[in-house]
Amino acid sequence: MTAPAPSGPRLGLAVNAAQFSLLVVVNALVGGVLGSERTVLTPLAEREFHLDGYTAALTYILAFGITKAATNFFAGTLSDRYGRKPVLLAGWLVAIPIPAMLIWAPSWGWIVAANVLLGINQGLAWSTTVIMKIDLAGPERRGVAMGLNEAAGYLAVAATAMATGALATQHGLRPAPFLLTAAYVVLGLGLSLFFVRETRGHARHEATTHATGGGDLATREVFALTSWREPALSSASQAGMVNNLNDGLAWGLFPVLFAAAGLSLTQIGVLAALYPAVWGLGQLVTGPASDRYGRKPFIVAGMLAQAAALAGFAVADTFAVWALAAVLLGAGTAAVYPTLLASISDVAHPGWRARAVGVYRLWRDGGFAAGALLAGIIADLAGIRAAVWTVAALTAASGLLTAARMYETHPRSKEPTPT
Repeated sequence: MTAPAPSGPRLGLAVNAAQFSLLVVVNALVGGVLGSERTVLTPLAEREFHLDGYTAALTYILAFGITKAATNFFAGTLSDRYGRKPVLLAGWLVAIPIPAMLIWAPSWGWIVAANVLLGINQGLAWSTTVIMKIDLAGPERRGVAMGLNEAAGYLAVAATAMATGALATQHGLRPAPFLLTAAYVVLGLGLSLFFVRETRGHARHEATTHATGGGDLATREVFALTSWREPALSSASQAGMVNNLNDGLAWGLFPVLFAAAGLSLTQIGVLAALYPAVWGLGQLVTGPASDRYGRKPFIVAGMLAQAAALAGFAVADTFAVWALAAVLLGAGTAAVYPTLLASISDVAHPGWRARAVGVYRLWRDGGFAAGALLAGIIADLAGIRAAVWTVAALTAASGLLTAARMYETHPRSKEPTPT
């Protein structure tokens, strides 16, 4: 007599391969929208809007970071309440005006406003693709799932950064680079509307099979656990915030540093692409490896590697050395990024996991705003290299704090977790 088929949605990458692959493509398009700014916007601030101070040039990253951080929090809550797909669609709808605003902006305020919309788009769309992949993957393969998700997003960031650098060199800073952004938005909205399916049922099904209770926490309790009370969750939140703090620095000030050394726009585009390219590809290795060896070793080593890479950026003054530092920074970030998300999903109950991811991403992407503000102020007062050294020290301190406070979260780990 054959065993009865399991009732409810089925968890795992193999049984959900088609939908999971589609979500990987959708997240690559989300990353492409972000990547379209990384090479072009800082030169645009200087050449067309004549912004002199580093802090003024970084206002667009500050606006993006604050908006994305807040939207991440609401994305998790809304996904639990209304479902994942409506939130994803809302993210793409918000992105529709962005290319036109960047192309025809008559003043810098329009660029800042476009980045507010970009923050909402990234907060809703990227957060939701993360949550949906966690829903589908099941507890054993979440490192793989997060590695694939973040690899797709950041490889698209890298490819688009390089492509827009080449387009800007050939055709000018506007409009050519942002026509690519428009194509990403149209394709992402179409795929999400017609082909992506709701995954909230998978989380509810997993919750019914969960070994422990505790799936009915209030949002304020989830916020407290993820922010400071629970050691692994709060350690992941602070490490994520510092990780994106140094990414905000790289996004806003590295193009200025490279240009001051006489590098061409094409060379700047290569360096802007190299770091997220290594970051993206590396996650294809680090995500699955964290399923085998645990999350904590990758997080601690990755933060310390990022600190060393930033020190390299601070002392270098040639394309070759900066390229080596970019590779190391990408490798360190690859070790950290998917494993932090996987550790959150290891600890959080399926009933409040989407909200925990939202709170974690609130703190993590708040690092963009903190990095832009801190780096801009220090660069104005003491120069770009002083700003890089400061962020390098903060990144090293974050890695050491994680080593001291975080416990191993992966279910296969033999290290006991606190109750």
